[in-house]
Amino acid sequence: MDPGFGVYVHWPFCKAKCPYCDFNSHVRHSPPDQARFLKAFRAEIAHTRERIGQRRTQSVFFGGGTPSLMEPATVGAILDAINEAWPLDARAEVTLEANPTSVEAGRFRGYRAAGVNRVSLGVQALDDASLKALGRMHTAQEALGAVAVARAAFERVSFDLIYARPDQKPEAWAAELKRAIEEGCEHLSLYQLTIEDGTPFAALHRAGKLIVPEDEVARALWDVTQETTREAGLPSYEVSNHARPGAESRHNLLYWRYGEYAGLGPGAHGRLDTPEGRVATSTERGPEDWVARVEHAGHGVIVDERLTRAEQADEYLLMGLRLAEGIDRARFARLAGHDLDAGRVATLIEDAMIEELPGERLRATALGLPVLDAIVADLAA
Repeated sequence: MDPGFGVYVHWPFCKAKCPYCDFNSHVRHSPPDQARFLKAFRAEIAHTRERIGQRRTQSVFFGGGTPSLMEPATVGAILDAINEAWPLDARAEVTLEANPTSVEAGRFRGYRAAGVNRVSLGVQALDDASLKALGRMHTAQEALGAVAVARAAFERVSFDLIYARPDQKPEAWAAELKRAIEEGCEHLSLYQLTIEDGTPFAALHRAGKLIVPEDEVARALWDVTQETTREAGLPSYEVSNHARPGAESRHNLLYWRYGEYAGLGPGAHGRLDTPEGRVATSTERGPEDWVARVEHAGHGVIVDERLTRAEQADEYLLMGLRLAEGIDRARFARLAGHDLDAGRVATLIEDAMIEELPGERLRATALGLPVLDAIVADLAA
């Protein structure tokens, strides 16, 4: 199965930096010059098109940062440039990440008119105390209002929640999760809070002022997540993503199935298939530096590395084993030039870490998913 081709567009600006976030996002006191950024996006699209040639686009994802701070006209113009370079498939999924504030919800119809057909809302929690602690700028009621507006405007709606928050108990999380499911969204991204180096939360955690749940409680929260979503008909199709059958994020599936995608904008990463082979790309992280580089060189790429067969196979393992559908052993062999080690596979199956599926596929078990990094390291050794 060909995973297809997609485009990731990074909009790096936020109104405020959340204390848990280590993404490439930036706060500016003055609004960025969207016309200048649009011109740079067009140039980077043209440069990439010249390099890889014709493609048909299955998905576009506007991530950030906060893409819902963009004007709908800017989003529409970027989509027009992508469509001119790599025509959008008739069923292409076009996702935009958005904050669920009333101001940004007011732009939803404009985004829909511009060509966006799926929105992913950063709700993060459904109680005001947690939202304040997470540094969010909306209330729970405002978030639910934005969800309702999004459902009226878009064909497909998803929202994110963070769990394993300080002092969170499994019973409270189960109730919050059931409330989220009642909102009628067909897709939920449910992320366990992690303490990332260099963030304000990391400093608080080191000082003993931020206490996250112990491993035993975190595992109970994970189990509640799986059980509650499964019973509601939104099973996990990836480690942190849950959907009704058919409502999975096509763009993220492209990543996890190790497809080809162009990464555009400050700090964006890509995987491109060129005449020289598959290459890993990344662009200048600083927004203003990225624009200046594009204006000077026609693109913002600062890393452009050809991947070896072993590196491609390892990336396929790392991404594919996150999925409930698992990996295709034959595809791994084509990428790596050799089969997976039969002894390691047998041991991991015996230990109930992975299991075989029809069609020569392997996937991580419920027991194996929480230790997925160790499984990948073992198989890739």
